[in-house]
Amino acid sequence: MPASQSRARARDRSNVLNRAEFLSLNQPPKGAPEPRSSGRKAPGPSAQPPPPGDGARERRQSQQLPEEDCMQLNPSFKGIAFNSLLAIDICMSKRLGVCAGRAASWASARSMVKLIGITGHGIPWIGGTILCLVKSSTLAGQEVLMNLLLALLLDIMTVASVQKLIKRRGPFETSPSLLDYLTMDIYAFPAGHASRAAMVSKFFLSHLVLAVPLRVLLVLWAFCVGLSRVMIGRHHITDVISGFIIGYFQFRLVELVWMSSNTCQMLISAW
Repeated sequence: MPASQSRARARDRSNVLNRAEFLSLNQPPKGAPEPRSSGRKAPGPSAQPPPPGDGARERRQSQQLPEEDCMQLNPSFKGIAFNSLLAIDICMSKRLGVCAGRAASWASARSMVKLIGITGHGIPWIGGTILCLVKSSTLAGQEVLMNLLLALLLDIMTVASVQKLIKRRGPFETSPSLLDYLTMDIYAFPAGHASRAAMVSKFFLSHLVLAVPLRVLLVLWAFCVGLSRVMIGRHHITDVISGFIIGYFQFRLVELVWMSSNTCQMLISAW
């Protein structure tokens, strides 16, 4: 028995794996599965379930992200229709802006087109109405001119308020003129010249006795004023159409609050 123990100790001494520098080779690797045992081990600190707050936060994130992606990838029908109409409006307005710059195709006609637009400006109309009111000697003429002056002032305030609220720029980088700054016609939506032309033409058609050719020319003048603003690149097509609509409703409002001859005489005497 002692001889067998001495031989075993001699074998252990002769085995190089039993040396101190090779002891790590006898250890099982860290990633190796642990041997199964009949008894269950108590769960350690690493086996504790995650805090309930972290799990709830992860569930909320997993529920929110797909919804955000769907909102971006699947826009509503109204959004698609609005963006499509806006793109068509910008494209058509740029095509019609043939006098927008010096390098435009109709640059030589820019001065004439701008002159047509000036005929629908607020300053000439207000100045001309006041001059005619001073020169007028009839009560009926003064009544019509006073209400026309009221309509022109209402147009300037309405267009300036809506433009300040919307702040839409034109299709081209064109700066407003000095007359535009005086009437606060700085932005594109709605077109102030178009609203004024529509309102004035409707006013004259309702309160002046005109021949048929003059009535047709009056309507064509309003249309040319709106078209000229698109041709010089100052407004979009929808800006001009909106201006025509606003001008018509302004005329209807002036008709509702029409000032009588006595009221007009009182205002003239006070002035």
